Amino acid sequence: MSASKAALKVAKGALDAHDYERAIENATKVLKEDPQSYHANVFLGLALEKQSRNDESEKAYTAATAVKPNDPLAWQGLISLYEQQGARSLNRYHDAAVRLAHLFMDVDDKTRCQTVVDKYTDLARNCGSRSQYKQSLEMLLPSNDLYDYLQGRIPHPSHTYAKLSEIVEQDEKERINHEIGQRRTRLGARLDQVTVEVKREVLQNSDLEALYQHIIDWTDDHETRRLYEERLLQHAYDTLFAIPVAQKASKREEVVRLARGLVILKHPFLLAWKISLEWHDVEGMEQLDVGLLREYIEFFPDDGLAKVLKGYLGSEISVFPKQLSIAEDDESEEAKASSLTAEDRLILMTDGVEDSPSSILARRIMGEYYLHLDEYESAAETARKGRRQAALEAKMSGLPLQNIIDAIDLILGTALVQHQAPRHHPEANSLFEGVLARKPGNSSALVGIGLIFEEQEEFERAMGFLVRAERHTPSIRIRCEAAWCKALNGDYATGCSELEECLPFLSASDPRTKTLKAQTLYRIGMCMWNLDDSKASRRDRNKAYARFISSLQADMNFAPSYTSLGIYYTDYAKDKGRARKCFQKAFELSSSEVVAAERLAQSFAKTSEWDLVEIVAQRVVESGKLRPPPGSKRKGISWPFAALGVVQLTNQDYPNSIVSFQSALRISPKNYYSWVGLGESYQYSGRYIAATKAFEQAQQLERELGAEVLGDTWFSKYMLANVKRELGEYDAAIVGYEEVLALRRKEYGVSIASLQALIESAWHNLELGFFGRAIASVQKALNVAKDLSEWRKDAFNLWKSVGDLCSVYTYIQSYIDEFPFQDIHSLLKDDFDLESYNLLAEFDDMGWAAFEASATGSSAASVLECCSFAAILAQKRAVSCCAHDPYADAVAWYNLGWAEHRAHVCQYGEVSSGTPTSLRYLKASVQCFKRAIELEAGNSDFWNALGIVTTQLNPRVAQHSFVRSLYINDKNAGTWTNLGIFYLFEGDVQLANDAFTRAQSVDPDHAQAWLGQGLLAAQLGETAEARNLFTHAFEISNASATQILRSYAFSMLDHLLSSPGAFKDNASLLQPLLALRQLSKLSVSDLLSSHTCSLFQERTGDQANVSQGLMSVCSALEAEYETSESSETLARFAQAKADLSRSLLAEGNFDGAADNAETALDLSADDDQAGTARDKTRLSAYLSAGLVRYYQGSMDRSIEMFKGALGATQEDPDIICLLSQVLWAKEGDAERSIARDQLFQCIEKNPGHVGTTLLLSAIAVLDDDRDTIDAVFDDLQQLRSRDDLSPQQHQQLGQLLNAIATLYPGDKDQSSARTSDAATTVMLRPSQPYGWTQMAGLTDDTRPAETALLTAVRKAPPRGELSAGDLSEAFAGTRKGYDAQRSIMLAPWMSSGWKTLSKV
Repeated sequence: MSASKAALKVAKGALDAHDYERAIENATKVLKEDPQSYHANVFLGLALEKQSRNDESEKAYTAATAVKPNDPLAWQGLISLYEQQGARSLNRYHDAAVRLAHLFMDVDDKTRCQTVVDKYTDLARNCGSRSQYKQSLEMLLPSNDLYDYLQGRIPHPSHTYAKLSEIVEQDEKERINHEIGQRRTRLGARLDQVTVEVKREVLQNSDLEALYQHIIDWTDDHETRRLYEERLLQHAYDTLFAIPVAQKASKREEVVRLARGLVILKHPFLLAWKISLEWHDVEGMEQLDVGLLREYIEFFPDDGLAKVLKGYLGSEISVFPKQLSIAEDDESEEAKASSLTAEDRLILMTDGVEDSPSSILARRIMGEYYLHLDEYESAAETARKGRRQAALEAKMSGLPLQNIIDAIDLILGTALVQHQAPRHHPEANSLFEGVLARKPGNSSALVGIGLIFEEQEEFERAMGFLVRAERHTPSIRIRCEAAWCKALNGDYATGCSELEECLPFLSASDPRTKTLKAQTLYRIGMCMWNLDDSKASRRDRNKAYARFISSLQADMNFAPSYTSLGIYYTDYAKDKGRARKCFQKAFELSSSEVVAAERLAQSFAKTSEWDLVEIVAQRVVESGKLRPPPGSKRKGISWPFAALGVVQLTNQDYPNSIVSFQSALRISPKNYYSWVGLGESYQYSGRYIAATKAFEQAQQLERELGAEVLGDTWFSKYMLANVKRELGEYDAAIVGYEEVLALRRKEYGVSIASLQALIESAWHNLELGFFGRAIASVQKALNVAKDLSEWRKDAFNLWKSVGDLCSVYTYIQSYIDEFPFQDIHSLLKDDFDLESYNLLAEFDDMGWAAFEASATGSSAASVLECCSFAAILAQKRAVSCCAHDPYADAVAWYNLGWAEHRAHVCQYGEVSSGTPTSLRYLKASVQCFKRAIELEAGNSDFWNALGIVTTQLNPRVAQHSFVRSLYINDKNAGTWTNLGIFYLFEGDVQLANDAFTRAQSVDPDHAQAWLGQGLLAAQLGETAEARNLFTHAFEISNASATQILRSYAFSMLDHLLSSPGAFKDNASLLQPLLALRQLSKLSVSDLLSSHTCSLFQERTGDQANVSQGLMSVCSALEAEYETSESSETLARFAQAKADLSRSLLAEGNFDGAADNAETALDLSADDDQAGTARDKTRLSAYLSAGLVRYYQGSMDRSIEMFKGALGATQEDPDIICLLSQVLWAKEGDAERSIARDQLFQCIEKNPGHVGTTLLLSAIAVLDDDRDTIDAVFDDLQQLRSRDDLSPQQHQQLGQLLNAIATLYPGDKDQSSARTSDAATTVMLRPSQPYGWTQMAGLTDDTRPAETALLTAVRKAPPRGELSAGDLSEAFAGTRKGYDAQRSIMLAPWMSSGWKTLSKV
């Protein structure tokens, strides 16, 4: 024990000497002997602390406190140690400080106790976190036992609670922000939802309200108490909005209590006052405390609600008495508001609503004020916002606020009854019914429903509701409305008397009743107006008129009275000026005055003030009074939509006009004029099918309603005809125009439209190839033009159409002899200065004298020239008719230019010789197009036309014109094509190809572009490619494209001559033949095309038309030769005669054929014409003459002709065959011997010639010459295997071999030989019917006959070239009755079918 004390002394001495290692050593030695040694642990802890061995030091101190818990020495050591460590050991410091402070309190050492507390709180404030500082402050609270001991030495609790509240506020704010930031990133999280959830979690568990309450309880400072009362209310209010609905009731009571306390204390905290006002669920404003309202205005003059209240209390709708001013210099806010004008008050209240968007009371008051001002749209908008805010407030606070919501619903419903009535009546009705379900006696709801029924013309039901409303709440306003309903229901006398009874209760000086008085006077006037509808009564100024005037004297802004006065001035006083002013005033005051608006729109429309019509109609549309509510008896009003449609139609706004007319028709489906307007809008927007349906519907209404109701209805027929014309249905359009003209003969627009439709029909038929129809349309157009010229000679379109109809004859020259010269002559001459036709005479030498001179000739060329001159004169007259209109003048010059160009083409062709005479029309055309360009330089068609006519005259100008046209419009395929042709003329192949390619890309269906490409290919020698391009151009072109027709036809002719095998049947010749026939009708002077057409017809077997066509060609060539005496013409004439001879031979006209053949030989006898063409002509003539003489029985003459043919062809084997057949047919031995010699010589020179071999074989069979038969039999067998034989040659060969096998069977019998020969034929040609037919004739088995029929059908056109006779024999070979009938139908001239049918 003594050793331990000694060690303790040494340790203490070492500590004093700062020898901490020695102190540690001795303290440790003591503890080994006595672990419960208090001082040893203290000394050890202190030494370790000095060496910064904090953890070991803490253990030593803790051990010491365990030995002696009430000894402060060890606790002081711990506190010293913790102070050195700072924030790291602040929590353990708290426990040690509390223990040590209590030890000092126990020994009543206040100074040391306070020191411990102060040090701890200072360290926590400086080094600890907010929670640790909060923990240190809690030692100073009254709830801690140290507070009573140290009271007066530590801070006042209010300060401590204030510091704690600041810490908690900051902690909650940071927690809320942190949680929101984390949770908002979760999948599907919404910011508003996350915010509510986080605030609910934080605010529900918050200590702030308790802290605020402690501060309020402890503080002695009045301002501090009010401050924290505000904070307490705000926190409680925020918590109320965050917590679930189930917990809101108790919290709401607390909020209301706190707010009411602040209001009672008249503390100006805005939230408290708003809660007291906004949450006061009252039915009417009179239930609010006016003193509270005035105090609110006084405390918060700049608040939005205060502004609204200020305006309300000073307005005429306020339910509270005005505050009496004690002195003249009263500066109260209400006194100021009372002195405001109505405009300033409205501005003040409007600003107030904008400044307080969340105030339900402000919107409720503002809605009522808007209703008072009849601003129903603003009232409805304000009420809707107030209703949404009330619903939100009820949801957040848990208060039902049903009275407030009902009051706002009544405001909204009342506004919707009047605003754009009756659009919103269903919604208003549902609002009123909702209020009545809760408050059956609510007069405002009853009146609202009554007004709705009144608007729907359900007057009985309306009166029922109004009577109920008056029973619950007697009101002069309701009484007046009920009386008016009686009047509207037809009882004008009772209604008028009851309205008169109401007048004494109404005063014009009272702002609240002056409008009602004006309305009542107006209604009394309307009752008088309808009681006696005689003109004298209505004109009487002491009756209805006087009431309307009195109504305006009561209220100058009552719109219906102005409308009634306008009707009075219009219909009875005949003062249009005053009437218009009244209507304008009525419509300015109220867009619901539909009658005034309609009268205004009509007056504006009469003066073409379309902008004003649009403004009036649009405003009526926006008023919402047009469409009746569902189930209403009231008819809709469609005229505003129709008026808008007319304005938009006038302004060419077709999409919107369609919408407007459709809207009008939805309201009034039987509105005839709306259907017409809709159809017109569809037409101008290019929707012709829809336009047709609209006009047809209009015409259906015409039939239903009759002319007595609709009046003049010709316009719909006219417009439908226009639509048909746009659709290309010209016949229907023309019929429609004729129907209108039958009703209105001198309707200029219809006459012109009819004339133009006939001309367009003519051009259309021309393009389709219906030339007769085109001429018929032109002739009808001439009659219309003659009729029109009788009363309207100065019409540009008239003379333009006359020029066009004359031009049609120049395109269809086959009808040129039908040109009505006398009608055109009189039409052009009538009532016009003939000198005016000398326009451009210095260029075209064309005037009235030239036109009359052209009529003297009777030839086709002269008539064609006359047609061209007539077209030019008509276009010149059109120019003179439109000198006042630059745009029409430009078009007139353009048309005249094309007329001059057409005259040039008709007389000199597309490319003339270049002499001054041949270029005169072309030069005049250039002048015309230049003049058109001067008037309208931006028209690409004018530049294109100038390029066309200057291509031959001036290539530079032409190129510039085409380029300029493409600069204006590069999407014109025609211009690109013309540019390509220009480059082709100039020899620039690449640029021409580029231009044609561009034209094809712009419009692949532009046939001329493909024609140009074909011409280019032909120029480059690509014949096949050119032919394909010409074919494609022909397929997509119209029937009037002469150059395409010509190029296609001649390319096919060249192909026929170069590749005869390519045309296996006549069907392949039909298209070229059609092209040539159209070409021959379009241009009768094109003899080459007519001649070629006849040759194609000859190929197809149309002999009658061939002969007729060739006769016309011969006549024309003969006339041309007599004029020109050209050797070329003579050669063509000879060729035509030879072709005519061949055609007449085919017809069986042997005399005519002989004459023409001999004429052809005579014409071609001149050696100067030597050449391939002449030789072919003479050969054709010789052959025709030889065959003719053969058929006439003149064998010698026939032989002579064939010999001539042999000489012309240098002994052609085919000619030798023909000659031999003729010699054999003469039946003389010498002639037959000559025939044999000729054939033998021919076969020696032309071995393998089929015709010669067959003839020799046939002669040998006839002569029974076995040696010759044996010699040629092998040749015949070899011919069987040749593929170059035609089907006819194969058939002849088979027949010959069959005959040889029959006559000379050899070792076999006759039947076996024939069967063997037929089998050989079948084996060599199994796909041909001849072998099978031969086999069928040798056996009774039906299978060969059926196979023959099958192969024959497969070889029939268009799959083969089998003739109708051969196919008929194949059908007859089956020996069946129905096949025999088919055989007869196919070839009734064949006997086989008739024989088979007779045996069935």
